[in-house]
Amino acid sequence: MNFWRLSAGTAAVVAGLATRSEAPPTTAYVMLGEKCRNNCRFCTQARESGARANMLSRVTWPAAEAAKTIIGIDAAYVAGRIRRACLQVVHDGDDREGAAEAVSSMSALSGVPVCVSSNLETVNEARRLIAAGADRICVALDAATPAAYRAAKEGDWDARWRLLAECAAALPGRVTTHLIVGLGETEEEMADTLAACIEKGITVGLFAFTPVKGTAWAGLAAPPVGRYRRVQVAHHLLRQGYGREAIVCRGGAIGGFAVDGLAGLLADGTAFRTSGCPDCNRPYYNERPGGVMYNYPRPLTAAETAQAIAECEVIGGGARAVAGD
Repeated sequence: MNFWRLSAGTAAVVAGLATRSEAPPTTAYVMLGEKCRNNCRFCTQARESGARANMLSRVTWPAAEAAKTIIGIDAAYVAGRIRRACLQVVHDGDDREGAAEAVSSMSALSGVPVCVSSNLETVNEARRLIAAGADRICVALDAATPAAYRAAKEGDWDARWRLLAECAAALPGRVTTHLIVGLGETEEEMADTLAACIEKGITVGLFAFTPVKGTAWAGLAAPPVGRYRRVQVAHHLLRQGYGREAIVCRGGAIGGFAVDGLAGLLADGTAFRTSGCPDCNRPYYNERPGGVMYNYPRPLTAAETAQAIAECEVIGGGARAVAGD
């Protein structure tokens, strides 16, 4: 792979390409390959997608020479503008060799921590990437339940979950997954899957379903922001060590949180920021500038935090925030 694709924000930080960004990326996002063999209904790179080849989610990815990209990423890392690199590998037939070669090239020329998100099939493939120099690997579930997986993707959710769990056991502290809110799951089902991931030491990058022109699901709606906020709070509490029982569900929806002093726990806004690997902020993967901010790519202002808490719709002013108390 002599040419890699960089997210537009990464290109601005690493390659000096002109672009407008209110929040520069803190991770360098690199896409290897294009036009996936898989056919995820929400993905611009899906086999049957009609979206442009330089799109992933709602972000454009200009091409850049691989060798120059590594030099640029290293310079940005040394200067403190970038703190991690993320290789997002398209399953195009040459992806396994290409991913291992890319990781080896980067680790030979730079000390930047590298995460690889790719179509792994075995724990040994994950170990190979770590041996090549990757800091972390990502096995993306995307869907929180088998039914949502069948509707949105190809393959078998249970097999993917087993691989994710096996990788987490074999590579403790080095495994991430992605979960997308709005693929047909209930809030309760998402909370259950988040809890299962965190119990196994799996880091979760939380996304909101984003309809993008050219994809099979372009005509569907993004999840209501209230639903996403409730899931974000649930995720935050689980990461802080609270058990699944702290998330109170009624009829499949999150009805509140059995946590004393919840307002104080949410006051710094961290619950509503981008989640995933350390230093990953993914600016505008799910959002348009000026639109609904599902994942804030930067610290929130006090007003933004107050708005996000209000958007949860189930958090009142009481110390013990459970709807219906």
